[in-house]
Amino acid sequence: MTRKYDVIGLGNAIVDVLAPVDDEFVLTHQVVKNAMMLIDEFRAEQLYKAFGETVEAAGGSVANSMAGLASFGGRGKFVGKVKADRLGEAFAKSLTENGTDYTTAPATEGASTACCLIAVPPDAQRAMNTYLGASRELGPDDVIAEDIAAAETLYIEGYLTDSEISWQAALKAAAIAKETGTKIAVTLSDAFCVGRYRQVFLDFLDVADIVFANEEEAKSLFQVEDFDAVLQCFIAWGGIAAITRSAKGCVVTGNGQVHVVDAAPVSQVLDTTGAGDQFAAGFLFGLTHKKSLTECGKLGALAAAEVISHFGARPEVSLKALAEDAGLV
Repeated sequence: MTRKYDVIGLGNAIVDVLAPVDDEFVLTHQVVKNAMMLIDEFRAEQLYKAFGETVEAAGGSVANSMAGLASFGGRGKFVGKVKADRLGEAFAKSLTENGTDYTTAPATEGASTACCLIAVPPDAQRAMNTYLGASRELGPDDVIAEDIAAAETLYIEGYLTDSEISWQAALKAAAIAKETGTKIAVTLSDAFCVGRYRQVFLDFLDVADIVFANEEEAKSLFQVEDFDAVLQCFIAWGGIAAITRSAKGCVVTGNGQVHVVDAAPVSQVLDTTGAGDQFAAGFLFGLTHKKSLTECGKLGALAAAEVISHFGARPEVSLKALAEDAGLV
């Protein structure tokens, strides 16, 4: 049976505000490199005023992945909450214009649309500061059973654990996916997030089929110190795990096998924002198009290399064209 969507993604609907900063800014404003920190509206306003030149774009981890999936030519739908305000309208327009379905009803009152203030220092190790705003209001009522059933894979953002009602929406979606034969994928999102909700993630492994994590997130999940121990834990788990290791590429476990995939070459690393999101986009595109796990890893690596070569968390060129040139589709 051919389903309408390759992937349906559940995640925080966030507008990214990116700004290049120097090391003095990092120290003065105490932003944390290579991590996502939750902030309140006051802190968001402070950082925004401190930023100089900025780039504003629709974001959010899984929403970024859905944009990447569309760039590969995949069919996707995103479920996430915005407010009916300027940023909310911009978010919806950005997603739908690139070919991703988005029909979640916006909130008409309460907190404003979420934003992530991303400071990008000279070493490109971005510091993400997120005001969750209206995105925290994503709830079970926003999950439509017919949409979940219409997708090959359900992709859930780990950051949803920061809102109890949003995680309930994720659990509802996963239960529907189990009933309808839709595969379930989850991203661990951030090592700090894993630290806050380790047991929640471990419990979710009981229903998940596919896990995305970087090396530090995986170590945090299993509370181990070395990468070999991470691999043994994922192999024992038994599903498909795609573990990214920055310049070392990625390692994929699944079907009792381990696949090592090199990172794709990149001429310059300007901004690592969205690298993991685009890796997931390429991997999920490959998986839903019957590619081998090694090919899925290569598609993910290709998408990650494209996005770290420029500012912003979404591809600026056709990932489908890049994949064709590389002989991957």
